[in-house]
Amino acid sequence: MPGNASYGKKAFKRSRSHFTDRITADGHDGWPVEAGRYRLVVSKACPWASRALVVRRLLGLEDALSLAVTDPIQDDRSWRFTLDPDDRDPVLGIRYLSEAYDARETGYPGGVSVPAIVDVPSGKLVTNDYQQLTLDLETEWTALHRTGAPDLYPEPLRDEIDDVMDGIYRDVNNGVYRAGFASEQDAYEKAYGDVFTRLDTVSRRLAGQRYLVGDTITEADVRLFTTLVRFDAVYHGHFKCNRNKLAEDPVLWAYARDLFQTPGFGDTVAFDHIKRHYYQVHTGINPTRIVPLGPDPSGWVTPHGREKLGGRPFGDGTPPSPR
Repeated sequence: MPGNASYGKKAFKRSRSHFTDRITADGHDGWPVEAGRYRLVVSKACPWASRALVVRRLLGLEDALSLAVTDPIQDDRSWRFTLDPDDRDPVLGIRYLSEAYDARETGYPGGVSVPAIVDVPSGKLVTNDYQQLTLDLETEWTALHRTGAPDLYPEPLRDEIDDVMDGIYRDVNNGVYRAGFASEQDAYEKAYGDVFTRLDTVSRRLAGQRYLVGDTITEADVRLFTTLVRFDAVYHGHFKCNRNKLAEDPVLWAYARDLFQTPGFGDTVAFDHIKRHYYQVHTGINPTRIVPLGPDPSGWVTPHGREKLGGRPFGDGTPPSPR
């Protein structure tokens, strides 16, 4: 796949989401919230898509918003449905997510990204706006939330949540990619510095409180978790973010394990998908495509001790049902 070989050979810049229509309660963009109408397409390898997996599960939207999971290994047409019978998504009837992009905009020149929400009746892509998508699931889809669903974006705390998420996005979520795909030493060192400066700041913040904002899980925790859960498996070695492992920071390691063991988080993680995607798709960084055997994932279920900090994971709500 020529595109994969280019990783690490040119400056990294994350593309803006091109399709930013929103699915809302009032349908002002032409896409009203409606149970069963839309299909969420994810890769379990992708941290941006994993946000949507966690939020969908926490809010109990499984019956309202169906799920398509792509193969973690892309080919030259990007995300494909080769995990399904006949290599087709059984609901959309397509082999590649790009077909939904083409149905929306013929000749679209940009990349095919996940998460994506597709309108089932028309087969058209609705949105690939990974930054807004989960916020809308939390605030616009409330009529379809399960009884006891947590408020992941509480209105009184939104300014603080947004501020915390902004720094985490810039320096951690995106920072690891800036380091891993850097094509020059200076760019790598700048990104590396940003990653660990921000992680140190976050570690100090979490030393005395269980969650990032307030005393319950919020969208900010979801966004940090999906990077932390990939850190030792891929970002430490593959992306050269190797000042220390997550497991060597007592605060962040305990925080990440606390979330992993919370229903809705660890049960959406697929380490096999994560490792095979990064190590086999990014051939410009890992030309041998060898997937490392470690690290041992059993540490994720060891006691974390964060309960002593208090906090109410789901606020006045309840955890999602066991899977």
